[in-house]
Amino acid sequence: MTDQVRVVDVGPRDGLQNEKQHVATATKIALIERLAKAGLTTVEATSFVSPKWVPQMADASEVFSAIQRQAGVRYPVLVPNEQGYRRAREVGVEEIAVFGAASEAFSQKNINASIAESLQRFEPVIAAAKNDAVAVRGYVSTVLGCPYQGAVPVADVVRVAGTLHRMGCYEISLGDTIGVGTPRQARAMLEAVAAEVPMSALAVHFHDTRGQALANVYACLEAGVRVVDASIAGLGGCPYAKGASGNLATEDLVYMLDGLGMNTEINLEALIEIARWINGELQRPASSRLALAGLERVQGLSQA
Repeated sequence: MTDQVRVVDVGPRDGLQNEKQHVATATKIALIERLAKAGLTTVEATSFVSPKWVPQMADASEVFSAIQRQAGVRYPVLVPNEQGYRRAREVGVEEIAVFGAASEAFSQKNINASIAESLQRFEPVIAAAKNDAVAVRGYVSTVLGCPYQGAVPVADVVRVAGTLHRMGCYEISLGDTIGVGTPRQARAMLEAVAAEVPMSALAVHFHDTRGQALANVYACLEAGVRVVDASIAGLGGCPYAKGASGNLATEDLVYMLDGLGMNTEINLEALIEIARWINGELQRPASSRLALAGLERVQGLSQA
């Protein structure tokens, strides 16, 4: 495999939104800027949700207004509804993301609405975005399993992903929310969706709850996907998943991609330093393989 892979770092939003301790606005801004300087071309900056439901994102406007945006870097933000969209546009957001589920049970528990109702809520948001020339990314969660429902039929994943694409989402990120998927299952799901949505418009987003994330990514790369979500230092995780260990760490992903000869244009050493820094800011131990091991031995072997 010798292709370009675009890595989407979701750490500043998906990674931080469930942190119990308050994360300073300045820390969030610094994290976004450091990731962009390390070579990430897409950094999910924040979420314009109600502070009542996600207090950690209450400073979304302040964060987005303050970041020094780099040319050529996309800074999507999550918006749940028209109110969130208006708030995002007030501070100059140029790309948004909407979030749906493939599991009916998860949709009901998470947002107290059916899948059909959630998609209807997106219609005016996506219409407004089209009118404003704002790009829209779509997320589909629980694509390989649900904490309430168990198995999720692939046909449901295909249906939701296809609907979001037809509504106007330029890219659909397929998320294993509770980290239950394995490589064969992940590839089969991706290929089924790709029969409805072009592979070039698909991304994958795997949680590493059971240690399968990198293997799942590899299987999907073999199937043709070229956009992968990850989170610096493995920050984040689904609060509904027992034992969830968080997202796939961006630095671990880039290490694998580099080993495959796949180009990301991301500085791996810089990523490791960012991971160590944010872990220090959050007063938590390093958890990603690269943040723990570093690159010293790798560099020595590469010269042998």
